[in-house]
Amino acid sequence: MLKKTISIALLACCCLTMGAQTTLREAYRDYWRTSVSVNQWQVKAETGSAGNVSYTGQVSLDQTADWNVAVKHFDWVVAENCMKCEVIHPKEGVYDFTLADQFVDKARAAGLRVLGHCLIWHSQCAPWFHVDDKGQLVSKEVLKKRMREHITTVMSHFRGRVDAWDVVNEAFEDDGTPRKSLFWQILGDDYIPLAFQYAHEADPTAELYYNDYSMFKKSKVEGVANFFRPLIEKGLPITAIGMQGHMILEDGPEVIDQYEHSINTITSLGVPTFYSELDLSVLPNPYGFSGANVSDRFAYSAQMDPYVDRLPADKEEEAARFWEQFFTMLLRHKGDILRVGFWNINDRSSWRNDFPIRGRHDYATLFTRDNQPKPVVDRLIRLVSPAPATTPKAKKKKK
Repeated sequence: MLKKTISIALLACCCLTMGAQTTLREAYRDYWRTSVSVNQWQVKAETGSAGNVSYTGQVSLDQTADWNVAVKHFDWVVAENCMKCEVIHPKEGVYDFTLADQFVDKARAAGLRVLGHCLIWHSQCAPWFHVDDKGQLVSKEVLKKRMREHITTVMSHFRGRVDAWDVVNEAFEDDGTPRKSLFWQILGDDYIPLAFQYAHEADPTAELYYNDYSMFKKSKVEGVANFFRPLIEKGLPITAIGMQGHMILEDGPEVIDQYEHSINTITSLGVPTFYSELDLSVLPNPYGFSGANVSDRFAYSAQMDPYVDRLPADKEEEAARFWEQFFTMLLRHKGDILRVGFWNINDRSSWRNDFPIRGRHDYATLFTRDNQPKPVVDRLIRLVSPAPATTPKAKKKKK
């Protein structure tokens, strides 16, 4: 009788903890793809000087221990930096696939699918790309040739190993107008559909995306939608339009309603949407700043870095409630969302520590600095995988 009682108790305990043991990728497998970005230090330790690295979020040259979190909780990965033009195509006619190959090979060996990020972007583009040997902007035909050659070479190199690509990244301002980048200055609006044309020709099997930040803003998302609507109607080979989702806790829950409007706006075009770079800064927001323009910077001050040692429990709970409300909204649109992706694996490697103020201590991801899932992870899992209800005990009959 004692053994039977113990067995029942153990079974009940297992049922109660089942939700906690489920991973994000398992819990949301029937809802959408789940992804995370990784950097080259998480793929393979480097021996160079950390002081020579310009990228945000770089705190250690060896972050390989983080990789297990990506494999356990996500089914897709995206390279944070090592597939961008300045790394992979530093000089005309010169390609360096070393880091990108390490990333792709390690991902595929772990059973992860790969999103290539990114083909055409004004930032972190190799300095030679838009100018001639005299430093003057090149002609339209020269830039078209360079774009086609870059896209074709990169996509052909990874064909069969990379399943999807961010073809064009961050091409619009927050007011919905085209960004006046060097691509735009030379080719006007045409560079965007040209990039998708070249990408589709290079690999007709790959999924092709547009990706941008501040897409919770009505002016921006409607500007993007109005631009792509006629192109999609004419057959533009685009799979989905993505929203980065670099959120700030101070902005409050109303940003969730704004993102719901954005989902409806994008899906009205007849294509799905996705979240490509989710994080949630809990730090003070200097000067009401929003966006993800990596060139924007503010000066460091202790007032802007209040949680150096740890995040207070009340602030952690506030962030957890925000994530729950955000995911609850996403679940209402699960049929329209292709992927929910997070930017950076843990708080230690997050770019938010350095943006828009270098050297702060942010807590923007779902995992702690030592790779432990925060309590909010289990709460998000329980939104779709609730723990089984326990069987109520039978009341004793009164004698």
